Amino acid sequence: MSDIILTINGVDPVALQGENNSKLNLLKEAYPTIKIVSRGDNIKISGEKKYTQRAKAALEAMIRIVQNNQELTVHLVKDILQGGTPHEHLLANDNSNSAIVYGRNGKPIKAKTVNQKKLIDVALQNDIVFAIGPAGTGKTYTAVALATRALKERLVKKIILTRPAVEAGESLGFLPGDLKDKVDPYLRPLYDALDDMFPREKLDYFMTTRVIEVAPLAYMRGRTLDHAFVILDEAQNTTSSQLKMFLTRLGPNAKCIITGDLSQIDLPRNQRSGLVIALDLLRDIEGIGRVNLSADDVVRHRLVKQIIRAYDADSERKKAEKEAEKKARKEKYDNGLLEAQLKSPKDNE
Repeated sequence: MSDIILTINGVDPVALQGENNSKLNLLKEAYPTIKIVSRGDNIKISGEKKYTQRAKAALEAMIRIVQNNQELTVHLVKDILQGGTPHEHLLANDNSNSAIVYGRNGKPIKAKTVNQKKLIDVALQNDIVFAIGPAGTGKTYTAVALATRALKERLVKKIILTRPAVEAGESLGFLPGDLKDKVDPYLRPLYDALDDMFPREKLDYFMTTRVIEVAPLAYMRGRTLDHAFVILDEAQNTTSSQLKMFLTRLGPNAKCIITGDLSQIDLPRNQRSGLVIALDLLRDIEGIGRVNLSADDVVRHRLVKQIIRAYDADSERKKAEKEAEKKARKEKYDNGLLEAQLKSPKDNE
């Protein structure tokens, strides 16, 4: 038997334990054979040692998140209890993680994970940055926050947000309205991020005066993008010629972040992603940075992380099967060739 007492002095008990102890009850449900009692600034854990240690580790992770002034959601608690380790990639609330920018109603917008913080640092050091990672890792949101800060600090004169209007199983032609109406749904994630950064009236003014511009990638052709912070979103769905066109639009005083998810390429099966090609061709050029985000950086619903990992595992399995099949075909071909060479000339008559 083991007794552990954790002191939670200075931690908001409601933020940690939830209303009516809803979050603490999740911990009790996860370890039904041990006893967890909260009194004042102390939480006592009693029971078999291996279970009390696990409960202690989970509770300490919960405490750290609250101490860092980050929201401890029910989903995050469940993620911790199901073996996730969000506390390992969440950032401490210190001077190194100050707000990128203050959004609507003065809300501080900060990096939530180590790799999001790395994206901020790499963007400060490079004029072009590739941010690569799965859905929900905050690539676009962090990029828009950086662009907003640059505009507010007058480091740039405008923000340009663009993405390719590539169909993901649907057809643009069946959508109602004119070209703008058909394209706007593809740009909606960019609008959503902007809505968090600016009051509605100011955002409308910036959009009207084209200080902030949101447009399909095709609209970038022939332009020179200077004194601007430019974000190309969903770059995995560009062709090589499209991405080359975009990159060569940048003026001498432009900053650029290119985001993409290499697991969600919606191009035709015989079309290679321009992002894949660019990452290979441009990897050694000074001034171009790259940040890779992973499922650990997912800040959406806790199940998104598990979904991404399931798809990644399936992709790796299929890749291994394909390689094994390729190897088997080669061995069969080599064996057949060897048998043919071993035949005597008489056998071949």
